Amino acid sequence: MSDKRAAVLIPGAWGGQATPWMTYANAAASERGAEVHQIQWEPPQSLYTQPDTVLGWVREHVEPVMDGVDPVASTVVVGKSLGSNAAAIAAERRLPAIWLTPLLTVDRVAEALRGGKAPFLLVGGTADPSWDGKLARELTPHVCEIEGADHGFFRPGEPLARSAEVLALMGTAMETFLDEVVWAS
Repeated sequence: MSDKRAAVLIPGAWGGQATPWMTYANAAASERGAEVHQIQWEPPQSLYTQPDTVLGWVREHVEPVMDGVDPVASTVVVGKSLGSNAAAIAAERRLPAIWLTPLLTVDRVAEALRGGKAPFLLVGGTADPSWDGKLARELTPHVCEIEGADHGFFRPGEPLARSAEVLALMGTAMETFLDEVVWAS
């Protein structure tokens, strides 16, 4: 196995790579010697009115970046929400992945996860309508379910320090998964 490491970071629908969760994912991968490939996009409104176009749109943005990753590198995919539509691509390429607030209530995402052969971590909150904790635990033994966290990793109605704790839990889950599963010594 190669000593080279790579990470492909796929954002959600808003905030791009500047969000705290993508910043943490970048730090977790780069601190472990990975070359980080960041996907930038601005999803068109039509994705919300024509959901059958989402997978093609995601493929159009993700596959060229994945094709540019060193083929001998040990690669991990990290995707947030809309980016979890790339689960089919990760499964096809047998790449381990970290899915942050994956769209588990979208059949094509759940089926792609179910068909994957590489390990993956699912991170979501109990206050997120896109999260299904029972399904997450059926799909993978690697689950970080955060009590009270919503789709933006906030704990609504609580002091901001409680939302900062969510980022700490998510960051620790990513680091543990990278160290113990993806890039275990």
